Amino acid sequence: MPLALLALAVAAFGIGTTEFVMMGLLPDVAQDLGTSVPTAGYLVSAYALGVVLGAPLLTALGARVPRRRMLVALMAVFTVGNLASALAPTFGLLIAGRLLAGLPHGAFFGVGAVVAARLVREGRQARAVATMFLGLTVANIVGVPAATLLGQRLGWRATFLVVAAIGLVAMAALVRLLPPLPAGERTGLGRELRALGHRQVLLGLLTTVFGFAGVFAVYSYLASMLTEVTGFAAGSVPVVLALFGIGMTLGALAAGPLTDRALRPTLYVSLAALALVLTAFHFTAHLKGAALVAVVLIGAVGFLTTTPLQMLVMHKAQQAPTLAAASNQSAFNLANAGGAWVGGLALSAGWGWTSPPLVGAVLAALGLAVALLAGFLDRGAHDTSRIVARGDAADAQAPAGTRPPTGARRG
Repeated sequence: MPLALLALAVAAFGIGTTEFVMMGLLPDVAQDLGTSVPTAGYLVSAYALGVVLGAPLLTALGARVPRRRMLVALMAVFTVGNLASALAPTFGLLIAGRLLAGLPHGAFFGVGAVVAARLVREGRQARAVATMFLGLTVANIVGVPAATLLGQRLGWRATFLVVAAIGLVAMAALVRLLPPLPAGERTGLGRELRALGHRQVLLGLLTTVFGFAGVFAVYSYLASMLTEVTGFAAGSVPVVLALFGIGMTLGALAAGPLTDRALRPTLYVSLAALALVLTAFHFTAHLKGAALVAVVLIGAVGFLTTTPLQMLVMHKAQQAPTLAAASNQSAFNLANAGGAWVGGLALSAGWGWTSPPLVGAVLAALGLAVALLAGFLDRGAHDTSRIVARGDAADAQAPAGTRPPTGARRG
């Protein structure tokens, strides 16, 4: 694998750390800025809103920018957002900093996924995309726990200063390791939006929303389940949650080669497995051993869905793979918010702490149903789309030795 993928993974590590660390810092932020923990929870929503808004907007605005320059610029916005968060004197300005930090998230992974696929030969593209996403999974194992501990010991502002420093390191790595890559052929925003409206792309995005919402219906309330139902002490919860990150890493490692070999079957199996594991967790959450296994498996099969979903929308978007990949990140964040909301509804209805896994299983099953429908509708369809379809002309003009391999297998 090219070293350039390491630079993308470092950036993903920083993004993953700042996305998830806020959950553990909410009490500290609330106390320091004189607000309640539920109100401080808006900081999580502000970041997610930034992702949803920024993914299509920044991707469209940066369509004519060479890929390396675009990725560095996005990480610069990310770094400034985290620095602004660290220095924010009021809760309102902290909200603004979190929104700013979230804006480049989706666009970075959209551009980065297409760049990763262009850096390797045909047949290894899903593995390249999965390698970039490994940065997210490692963030959940190392970055989030370490950043949370740092925030608790030195103050929450120190956490965002460190994340801003990671952003600077990622920018340097992108400049040093990523080869010059031209922007794709100018397609125009209207044409990209029409490509984004492809039926298979919309069904892929809908699969992401439903399928991954099943993960967050449980993950959002996992800490409370572990203490209230399973019986773990509050101090051991971060260690148990790190198992979720280990599961994510295992899923990401498996997702690349499996998706390269068989995209849709990998997606079907992972969604079906997710529904089954969540159902089993509903019935076994009171058993410590079973709960630990379930946490790892939920992370593994949940993250096993991400690479085939990302590759699917990139394959089917034809003339706008970058915008589709970025929009898929918006879909993941909608799944984050929607899953947490639906899981919360079950708890508010008095169904008990073990209800979110069952709700998540239903959502995963709905995602599987949408994926199966998309596969049925796509049978026999002639698909000549390629991940870098609109970048071929620009690549053809690139100097010899800097033009990466192109092409993508059909989904």
